[in-house]
Amino acid sequence: MIRHWIRFQHLDTVRFGTLEGDKIRIFKGDMFDSPRRTDMAVNLNEVEVLTPSVPGKVLAMWNNFHALGQKLGLAPPAEPLYLMKPSTSYLAPGGTIRKPLCEGKVAFEGELAIVIGRRCTAVPVEEAADYVFGYTCANDVTVGEIIGRDPTFPQWVRAKGFDTFCPFGPVIATGLNPAMLVVRTTLNGEVRQDYPINDMVFSVAELVSRISQDMTLEPGDLLLCGTSVGVGSMRPGSTIEVEIDGIGKLINRFE
Repeated sequence: MIRHWIRFQHLDTVRFGTLEGDKIRIFKGDMFDSPRRTDMAVNLNEVEVLTPSVPGKVLAMWNNFHALGQKLGLAPPAEPLYLMKPSTSYLAPGGTIRKPLCEGKVAFEGELAIVIGRRCTAVPVEEAADYVFGYTCANDVTVGEIIGRDPTFPQWVRAKGFDTFCPFGPVIATGLNPAMLVVRTTLNGEVRQDYPINDMVFSVAELVSRISQDMTLEPGDLLLCGTSVGVGSMRPGSTIEVEIDGIGKLINRFE
């Protein structure tokens, strides 16, 4: 059964629950550890939607889609290539992506994000799915020109780590088959990306397993699966939408 978990603020209180039409069924406890359903519900239009989790870390993949790798002339990597995005980059649905003070084009990258549900270290690939709570939409915002500015040190974290450069949400969907998902990104109503998740170099299970060999993954952590063809720059005043059927639509402004 597919469920849509949402985190929100209502009457100065942060809560979480599941979407039921235009209402939110409130749960208590821990979203990732035996959450308890209550009899309370609120209307979706009466709350402020927050990021659906508060990750201890967000890891973003590079060169994880065959189509984009082929376009860039890159061979598929032998192992997942990834960077970390800081907590100050997290942005809720509806929030404003802010243009950084430095110069350079700001690009969108619509992506599927894996949400970890259980603490995992060195997990075998055949067990990795048991550690996935669900999936959400993400935008791995980037100032690409910064990456190679200094020839002695590629600046991946700086290029992707500015404040507000990691919008994600609006919900965490559970019960989905990620291999069947398609990511669509629109800029000011024009479709810029429309690509299948099954084109990934490393599958969801492989990403969770391999990365858990490097570092412990905690409940609520996000693994951004990487992006595919269609990445482009945004001008201030733009609206960017990342939509994945079965999850929903992440909408943010860039100013």
